[in-house]
Amino acid sequence: MAKNMSINYLEMPSRDLQKTKAFFGNVFNWSFTDYGEEYVAFTASEIEGGFYLNDQVSLRSNGASLIVFYTTDLEQTQSIVERANGKINEPIFNFPGGRRFHFIEPGGSEFAMWSDK
Repeated sequence: MAKNMSINYLEMPSRDLQKTKAFFGNVFNWSFTDYGEEYVAFTASEIEGGFYLNDQVSLRSNGASLIVFYTTDLEQTQSIVERANGKINEPIFNFPGGRRFHFIEPGGSEFAMWSDK
């Protein structure tokens, strides 16, 4: 059930929906529902959303918002991201409150992973 005034759904671009689905399925265990050839919805543990086919992708260098995930084991999660064909574009670094790294999923959009450990 949607909560009043909360983020309810996210839509993000991907150059390759099949590679994006494989990546997020492998790394985060998300499930998917295809809606034609240019849109796929996902269900995650806390939120739902979708990926739409687009040559323009979400990169901070283009002014896009950054979605940041949390993990209790940053190094292990980085290895999982790399094995799933994610590209690390900012290696692990310290910031106020913890450490994080940024990665580009196979469909071309940038995300980050952080930990307070």
